[in-house]
Amino acid sequence: MECANAPDSANAADSVQGPQTHMAISQTLEVTYRSLDELKPFANNPRIHPRRQIDQLVVSLTTFGFTNPILVDPELNIIAGHGRLLAARQMGLSSVPTIALRGLTPAQQRALRIADNKIMLNGGWDTDLLRIELSEIAADIALEDLGFSAGELNVVLSEESDPDDEVV
Repeated sequence: MECANAPDSANAADSVQGPQTHMAISQTLEVTYRSLDELKPFANNPRIHPRRQIDQLVVSLTTFGFTNPILVDPELNIIAGHGRLLAARQMGLSSVPTIALRGLTPAQQRALRIADNKIMLNGGWDTDLLRIELSEIAADIALEDLGFSAGELNVVLSEESDPDDEVV
């Protein structure tokens, strides 16, 4: 299975900012299933994965499948996906989908390892739209399987303001 990550124009790679830190955005990405034993976790991975998160990943992988391949370098060192690997092991899977990223320097690999986790944390929720989406799927999907705590779901679905946001 192949996925193309092609830019809209020939100059798209030039629009990426940073001193010599970008790789060719137009590289073709190929998904390859690999044995868990072939993959090498990064010993200095700064991201931690509590048991609760691994359990949530197991539920997600069971419910939706392995929709986000593990990113590796050509030597199969994990760049992103350490938590997914732990969940796959807990599930007893023998192989997982991977994408080998070529052309990254060791510094870029380390930076991507951090950015892959941090950048997504910088987003937020439009709680009105989230409430609508959760309400629409509540009859078909167990909302607690989406990674929200019971308290978070109560706040979002109640249409009341979050008590943690109150100014005192």
